[in-house]
Amino acid sequence: MTSADAVADYLIALAHQRGEPVNNLKLQALLYYAQAWHLALHDEPLFPEKFQAWMTGPAIPRLYWKFKPFGIRDIALGAAPEIPAALEPLLRNVVEQYGSLDEYQLGSMTHRESPWASAHHGFDLADPCEVELDEAEMREYFRQLAEAA
Repeated sequence: MTSADAVADYLIALAHQRGEPVNNLKLQALLYYAQAWHLALHDEPLFPEKFQAWMTGPAIPRLYWKFKPFGIRDIALGAAPEIPAALEPLLRNVVEQYGSLDEYQLGSMTHRESPWASAHHGFDLADPCEVELDEAEMREYFRQLAEAA
């Protein structure tokens, strides 16, 4: 297991290598997809932090506030941090699959997926929601996507 901070920095660096801007909302979605696919493919979390079902999509509050000073601008960071080599293919695939989408497209996608929809159930879209997404539901939902592909 690695830290969400290291994964975030790595995803930002990978996206920049591809010429894809990453703002805070987009980063939250990329982290969500990295965690979800890792759960589906490896049956364990990539990092220990949990996602909440915010109105914009899944979010890790601590990381959202860490990158909040960038506002809606592209997050500018230095070189990619060292991460375990075994994680590189997964993170590259996440950026290849989702990196060209903007934060609104990604948010719309997450809202249609059962892990976010289940956690946000009963809340109006504009209502604050701090309910955590269920990692077992994330694993099963993305495992089914992998099997269907």
